[in-house]
Amino acid sequence: MAEPLSDQLEEGPESAVRALRNGLRVYGLIVAMWVRSTMTYRASFLMTTLAGFTVTALDFIAILLMFSHVDALGGYSLGEIAFLYGAVGTAFGLTDLTMGSVDRLGRRVRDGTLDALLVRPAPVLAQFAADRFALRRLGRITQGLLVLTYGLITVDVDWTPLKALMVPMMVLSGSAIFAAVFVAGAAFQFWAQDAAEVQSSFTYGGSTLLQYPPTVFAEDLVRGVTFIVPLAFVNWLPALYVLGRPYPLDLPQQLAFAPPLVAAVCCWAAALAWRAGLRSYRSTGS
Repeated sequence: MAEPLSDQLEEGPESAVRALRNGLRVYGLIVAMWVRSTMTYRASFLMTTLAGFTVTALDFIAILLMFSHVDALGGYSLGEIAFLYGAVGTAFGLTDLTMGSVDRLGRRVRDGTLDALLVRPAPVLAQFAADRFALRRLGRITQGLLVLTYGLITVDVDWTPLKALMVPMMVLSGSAIFAAVFVAGAAFQFWAQDAAEVQSSFTYGGSTLLQYPPTVFAEDLVRGVTFIVPLAFVNWLPALYVLGRPYPLDLPQQLAFAPPLVAAVCCWAAALAWRAGLRSYRSTGS
């Protein structure tokens, strides 16, 4: 069995780099296999991708219907809501595409099929994240990008180079934060094997939460997604800087530049949780 990346971090940076390179290579090979399998049935791929695009688009259609009756939601215009929605939709779509399979860990623990991944000379997380890679999830990313583009066009912002750079930064950092939440939730399933719905409440539920401005939620909830599960760094805090909006909870505006650091800390914590969960695994006993 390949040595976990978290273990190799203790041996030195060179070992960690080798482990990361090996993990990415394994991930790429498995993804390529699933993509070839998917493209064998191109009509099915196109239909399922279109279906995913349509289902996710219904969320924004609901927002459009709300704005047919109101001029603002929580003090935010349609363009500003579209900016928030598109940023989190794109970030979550990237994570769902690349890491969406990890929420099935509890099922593999229960039926013992995780053992097959443990005996292969490759990182378990890389194998598991790439397993059943679903290219149809591109529909979610496409829908998010379209709404984000609409928001960028319609929002009233005095653009500067720094604000322009904030947009790709928040998408990439947000995707990394969501990936950390996915991995940490999967690690939790080593102990609580039926916790997939708990994980989904933080991933899919968090994505839905961030589609709307913080002004429509209670302060306690905003505190929770800022200081406990730092989902506010996905789009709220950097987006408020771009939009020139006041920060909730009297937070300092400098936090707009913190998402890359928060993403790094979250990924480090998720790696530790994954390591602990994997070491605690004792198979099904059958």
